[in-house]
Amino acid sequence: MHCAEVHSDVKFFASRGHSPMSYCQSVGLLGPNTVLAHMVHLSSSDISTLAETGTHVAHCPSSNSKLASGIAPVPQMLAAGVNVTIGTDGAPCNNSNDLLQEMKLAAIIHKAASVATSSGPDPTLVTAEQVLELATIHGAKALGLFSKIGSLEIGKRADFVAIDARGVGMQPWYSAVSAVVYCATGRDVEVVVIDGRVLVEGRRLVGMDEEVICREAERRGHEVVSRAGLTEIVRGRWPVC
Repeated sequence: MHCAEVHSDVKFFASRGHSPMSYCQSVGLLGPNTVLAHMVHLSSSDISTLAETGTHVAHCPSSNSKLASGIAPVPQMLAAGVNVTIGTDGAPCNNSNDLLQEMKLAAIIHKAASVATSSGPDPTLVTAEQVLELATIHGAKALGLFSKIGSLEIGKRADFVAIDARGVGMQPWYSAVSAVVYCATGRDVEVVVIDGRVLVEGRRLVGMDEEVICREAERRGHEVVSRAGLTEIVRGRWPVC
């Protein structure tokens, strides 16, 4: 569930005499079967409670940035032993739902935020290797699927993507992990395999007509906006022919 995403969340918990995590703990929400999304406004005691209870966190940096929610204390959570993974939230507050782009932002936003801390700027915070783990094995742990997915190991499902690193936008590169985290986007994904089944090959969906899907998505999206009376509100500020 979403939690501690905006300041109003914290105000609500305070009105009940609680911090975000003490409230969640009081209603029996915390534990290894729970994933809390966002978790932007946390105290040090909240972070300790997360670690003690084994509760998972889904970090959504694009959504938190676009909606001006704030920046989750991911370095502090990782240091405390909290299992943090990466999410995209939803299309209205993320747009691309591209986990690779989300990885890049997760890798750089905390470095920028460190400028305003008492310890000063730290460009080593949240490394590319850590981010790749957040997006893979940590996500598997959060879903209770650690024994099945999240890494390429004997006995686990064949779940993986293949990224074409030969394009101009990824040249030159020296570390495969850094190249994936800082350069790659979803458009660089050549192959997607889920449990041994190829779902994307040659950057196109297998067994589905992408053009038909896109036309249907556009039609239904405009229908929803029209029914809600938001056509003029969501229209761009500049006139487009």
